[in-house]
Amino acid sequence: MDNTTVPFGLRPLVERHGGPVDVEDARARWSELVTAAEAGTITLITRDRYQWAALVPMSEVAEISPNLPTWPVSDARAKLGHLVGEVHLLDTRVQVLTRHRRPVAALIDPGVLVDRPEPADRLPADALLRDGHRIELVFEPGQPGRVGPDGEVVEEPEEWFYAANAYDNRDTVIAVGVGDTLGEALLRLAPPPAVELADSPPF
Repeated sequence: MDNTTVPFGLRPLVERHGGPVDVEDARARWSELVTAAEAGTITLITRDRYQWAALVPMSEVAEISPNLPTWPVSDARAKLGHLVGEVHLLDTRVQVLTRHRRPVAALIDPGVLVDRPEPADRLPADALLRDGHRIELVFEPGQPGRVGPDGEVVEEPEEWFYAANAYDNRDTVIAVGVGDTLGEALLRLAPPPAVELADSPPF
């Protein structure tokens, strides 16, 4: 696919995971692609070049709920175009795929992957807790912003978000995650960026 036809916001994903697979090609390779997803591979799928979804392992689903739409792999293959359309339109952001009633992969909105840390860079919440660390969950309500008497924006609005902060036994922050859901914040837990210290002035 010509990179100019890729939505600008999704270009980093194409660079990271390769070009998208058309729905019809995905149907022809469905079993192979789902098996690869189960093993950890992310595949981008497109319908009519403008509707996009990502086929991902279950570890990339931030919020797992019994209320999520669930499809046997064979049924999802037959309805693939429809499912990609629903994910693209954000009607249902997650479609779970099962084999023998066991979740093995999912179709999700690819946009959530763009600024999510790579799996190798994350620190799983359950592993942090097992190692004796503490995780603090925070909700930041944001603010609506403010307009001056002349109609000019005086203060930009700030969106609400959830944050997860992991601490070691010395109360040092060892991982931070931020997202628009609690599950997303936990899934994004990763070491905070290193702070570059300025050169100390000579004594």
